[in-house]
Amino acid sequence: MKSEQLRQHVLDANLEIVRRGLVLYTWGNASGIDRAEGVIAIKPSGVPYGNMTAADIVLVDLDGKTVDGKLKPSSDLDTHLVLYKAFELIGGIVHTHSRTATAWAQACREIPCLGTTHADYFHGPVPVTRHLGAADIHSDYEGATGRAIVEAFDGLDPVAVPGVLVAGHAPFTWGKTAAEAAYHSVVLEELARIAMQTLAINPHAAPLPKAQLDKHYSRKHGKNATYGQG
Repeated sequence: MKSEQLRQHVLDANLEIVRRGLVLYTWGNASGIDRAEGVIAIKPSGVPYGNMTAADIVLVDLDGKTVDGKLKPSSDLDTHLVLYKAFELIGGIVHTHSRTATAWAQACREIPCLGTTHADYFHGPVPVTRHLGAADIHSDYEGATGRAIVEAFDGLDPVAVPGVLVAGHAPFTWGKTAAEAAYHSVVLEELARIAMQTLAINPHAAPLPKAQLDKHYSRKHGKNATYGQG
């Protein structure tokens, strides 16, 4: 993919999370990777979305060094770098502070799969990371955040569970592209809202039975998916 195309795709993903009401002011960022070229495109730090153009998107290498762009990359760059290196099948990452998902993150609670709407997109609960220790916070905060996410996915498939809650912080999502990562951010916020309302109605609501979880996830994902027009 040409750098101009990657920049445009990443700009579009950044603007999508604003359009969907997941970001206030500059509270979020999206990135995308061209693995063949070893280049990541990411939102510039602190730049308002309304003023941003594709030319403002910063290109960095896998070590985080800027290879093209006049602006500083997002302060969350090191988290993105850790995730791209650990989750080799993802091509885009989005970070927001969307209201309901962030509330779950601040409560340090995973979002349980209580119904089929959740199961259509996440094959199980949305996990929450551990809190970072003081040493990580003071030395390599953003990199440590990424490592905590990777740790939370020990035994989990990041393709089947395309998002996470960072304890005390907010959600990250990912996908095959920056556009899909943004899509998963929209979905995650809606699932967080539905789960919160479900537990308000019935605090003892049980997770969806595994057979039904598997059925709904497999209808939309994998080689035997039946949803849509193929």
